[in-house]
Amino acid sequence: MGKVQLETNNAEEKKTEFSLVRDMGTWKCTLGKKVNKDTDCVSAAKIYESITEQGTSWTVVSPIVFTYKVTETRHLLDPSNATLLLGHITDPQQLEDIQKSNKPIKRFVVVDQEVYKIYGIKLIEYLEANNVIYKILSLPTTEENKTITMALQIIEEVHNFSLDRRTEPIIAIGGGVCLDVVGLAASLYRRRTPYIRVPTTLLSYIDASVGAKTGVNFENCKNKLGAYIPPAAAFLDLSFLQTVPRRHISNGLAEMLKMALMKHRGLFELLETHGPMLLDTKCQADNSAYGHNSLQAASQATRVAIVTMLEELAPNLWEDDLNRLVDFGHLISPALEMKVLPSLLHGEAVNIDMSYMVYVSKESGLLTEDEKQQIISCMVGLELPVWHEAFTMELIQTSLQERLKHSGGLVRMPLPVGLGEAVISNDTSCDILHKAFIKWCEELSGTSDSNRV
Repeated sequence: MGKVQLETNNAEEKKTEFSLVRDMGTWKCTLGKKVNKDTDCVSAAKIYESITEQGTSWTVVSPIVFTYKVTETRHLLDPSNATLLLGHITDPQQLEDIQKSNKPIKRFVVVDQEVYKIYGIKLIEYLEANNVIYKILSLPTTEENKTITMALQIIEEVHNFSLDRRTEPIIAIGGGVCLDVVGLAASLYRRRTPYIRVPTTLLSYIDASVGAKTGVNFENCKNKLGAYIPPAAAFLDLSFLQTVPRRHISNGLAEMLKMALMKHRGLFELLETHGPMLLDTKCQADNSAYGHNSLQAASQATRVAIVTMLEELAPNLWEDDLNRLVDFGHLISPALEMKVLPSLLHGEAVNIDMSYMVYVSKESGLLTEDEKQQIISCMVGLELPVWHEAFTMELIQTSLQERLKHSGGLVRMPLPVGLGEAVISNDTSCDILHKAFIKWCEELSGTSDSNRV
């Protein structure tokens, strides 16, 4: 390879850095000083060769770039709207070729069975109006069924349908569970098959749809199996929310509130002021006293939530940095959610966790009493639970000990500082955690809602 020895601190070790240059249809190792970047096709990857008395080793540095689109649209299932079929394509030439081709489009669609009951006929009409060769798989994508078995069932059906893994993305339509399971199935089939996310709940609209994580539950642990494979695109249509139960709107507002408390005071104030309206209108425009203001507020709130989420996820898609503000409300809630399944929805469990952490912030001197009360009042206004009897001190301690194992030996606890800012704490004492828990129980235990199912 024309190796050149590079000086190192270790006189016995010889290092060489190679660039990879395209030559006659193949890649070849080339010394950096021999590369002409103006004329050569040079990969972003590099190979480092080290030679010692013990032998030779090669270190490969291969940057991997994922590009995916998050697109808000209206009337996604209108046959004249091509977004669902072509909206993921970023190459203009590829798009033009497909539009000119007589070859029919082929799509495998996984739909939550409850969503299919409402939108199944409309989905079929959309696909047939666009001459799509399709297979629709309707599944009960609940938290209890979020298993590797369901992922494998999807994979088997995809295999039988015989997709082109490069040009025919799998489409997932449903809530967060559906999007997570289909994403994992797609990442496993032929090592990575593109997929598209279409969220139909508010929580998945601002959370599951915009990130890279896929997963299923395993051994009674939430999302214990998974991968970081983002979708080719996520298509967001607020009109799906008009058929969502009110409780599920509230459930999604919890994740929105998470981003508000961590990063955006303006979003918090919007939820504080307009949260009840968002619940009443299900984030739609209506003809009541709210008028167009309801859609305006919904559009603004979802946009800020999505942008703040993307700000945190885009630079850290594979969670290389374990200090993550988006983990607020997710330290104790996974264990709580699995413990009481199915009585709490995901956002409800997250909000109970956040509610307790607000008290931890107050006891840590990061929040004033007025700010604490303001946050709790906002949560109640969004019709979210703020306390649960299964959220015990034992559960807190167990969850935090478990977190230490997977967070580099640090608890990395996101805590709100005032409204719209946060810190990552690694030194919150057991005394503060206990005082916060006692105060939390004393003030909020009477707010539990025994009617939740």
